[in-house]
Amino acid sequence: MKLTPGKTAGLTVGVVLTMGALAWASVPFYNWFCRVTGFGGTVSVSDVGADAVLDQTVKIRFDGSLDAGMPWTFKPVERQMELKIGETGLAFYEAYNPTDHPVAGQAAYNVYPYEAGGYFTKIDCFCFTEQVLEPGERVQMPVTFYVDPAIVEDRDAKYVHTITLSYTFYEIDLPETHAALAGEDDPVYKE
Repeated sequence: MKLTPGKTAGLTVGVVLTMGALAWASVPFYNWFCRVTGFGGTVSVSDVGADAVLDQTVKIRFDGSLDAGMPWTFKPVERQMELKIGETGLAFYEAYNPTDHPVAGQAAYNVYPYEAGGYFTKIDCFCFTEQVLEPGERVQMPVTFYVDPAIVEDRDAKYVHTITLSYTFYEIDLPETHAALAGEDDPVYKE
């Protein structure tokens, strides 16, 4: 089979379009896959606590960081706690906006080791919504969670005795309603 310049160009365009479509779909597919399987330290989400509390304990460590350019300070209030597996825990992170203008942020999170990700379940978390801090505002943001008792039956995860919950805050655009409240005379909002 002989390829003409037109067929070669057509095949090349087809390959480029296919690769672009796969790259575009890979992020949502990967996020879905991680949520379903707990792969990559992605946690589960629930409206209620665990069905049982075991006598076995697990140490939970807390970590907080900021994306480059995020002007806040952000850290866990408590660096670690020990809980019984299945027991509901409540931890707080503190954020502070030292700037002279409102800043919006969204937290990304993961759990380490990855084997524990599918068993670390959040009931409520500041990371579920965007956060807006006013100039000079300091807040404590809660996360309510538990470690699913099913972790003790997993052939890899049952050996996990310490789990690290880590957040990274990224700056995002201010919500339209918040930006509109500032008014047109505010230089922060001028483009």
